[in-house]
Amino acid sequence: MLPASFRAGVIEDVLEGATAWDAAVAAGVSARVLTDWLREAGVMLRTGRPSPDQLSSVVRPPPAKSFGAPAGHGRRLQLADRIWIEMGIAQGDDPDRIASSLGVHRSTVFRELSRHSLIAHDGRWNRDDAHYSAALAQLWADEARVRPKAFKLETLPLLRRMVIDMLNHKISPQQISVRLRREFPDDENMQISHETLYQTLYVQGAGALRHELKVEGAIRSGRKTRKPASKLPPRSNRSWLEGHRLADRDDITAAEHAGRKIPGHWEGDLVVGPNNSGIITLVERASRFTLLGRLPGTRDSTTVIDMLAEMVEDLPGAVQRSITWDQGMEMAQHARFTVETGCPVFFCDPHSPWQRPTNENLNGQLRWEYPKGTDFNLVTDAELEAVQDMLNARPRVILEGATPSETLDELITTVALTN
Repeated sequence: MLPASFRAGVIEDVLEGATAWDAAVAAGVSARVLTDWLREAGVMLRTGRPSPDQLSSVVRPPPAKSFGAPAGHGRRLQLADRIWIEMGIAQGDDPDRIASSLGVHRSTVFRELSRHSLIAHDGRWNRDDAHYSAALAQLWADEARVRPKAFKLETLPLLRRMVIDMLNHKISPQQISVRLRREFPDDENMQISHETLYQTLYVQGAGALRHELKVEGAIRSGRKTRKPASKLPPRSNRSWLEGHRLADRDDITAAEHAGRKIPGHWEGDLVVGPNNSGIITLVERASRFTLLGRLPGTRDSTTVIDMLAEMVEDLPGAVQRSITWDQGMEMAQHARFTVETGCPVFFCDPHSPWQRPTNENLNGQLRWEYPKGTDFNLVTDAELEAVQDMLNARPRVILEGATPSETLDELITTVALTN
């Protein structure tokens, strides 16, 4: 097999204006072989025989600058830079040294060699099995910048047929993309991203591909246009909310929560102060019984979950049915709390404090004792326990004059007798 450097020289002769026949005769190969070389290099398929105007743009003389001058921040490599790279490789220079002399990062030179060498296996440049030509590299770089680019499905009929067939079998664009990568791992021409498919279905050519589908409902959404990003719901990176929103409760839990007749359904929140201070507030919905826990100068999820588990550990199992919380990050580890206590946690909708009305009322009462700006790091556990006892001993209108402590005891007794 002829070396890459020889083949590159013949291709450069064609780029400089030689006829394919003359170049083939001079190289001692057939016109068919030369045609294959040109096709593999992308010269004939992409540009055909270059005109004088094209030729001057491909092999133009270097700009008036000294070789080795920095390419400049944010500037693409120019032909003079590529000639400098070619000369450096021919002299046996290391790519790191070439990059230093050009004033660019080493990755710039490595990417250039990987993308634009005549032969580059596995996308990595190898000095022994590749040839870098400045003229060819400039040709490919110029073509890569041409916009707009043709969609893959316009130029690759086999890929188009496979995509249409899979869409007709109601396979989604994402599934098509991963399937093609699996079936053709080494053939980029038979791979396509799901975003390109969506562009072809909804944007390019007014959705021409969509009109070739034969099966009704091949596109699952049934839409003829893409839904604007501005109309999509905001994305959430809070995966721990999944399956634990109020709407995810079973019917019995939801009914008990709403009825306030069965004890054990709590509402919780943090009341925060300066210097990363805060207290956990828990209130039982049926009895208004309150639990307070002071955080030790940090409000991370691990600390909150540990404190929350400590607060409920002495409660009877009958009054550990559920906790409702807002969507604060402090409850990201709620699954660990549920494993330790058996009490599930559910989350309100965003910006919906009315879904925790009893806790909101409790927090308002706490602000009588601890106005905004209170540093809870300066509040002792004994002082907080005294406030908790006061709240649980305070008669409530909603309880017809009974206290939360009395009401909770009665509810627990009633539930025990019923069971």
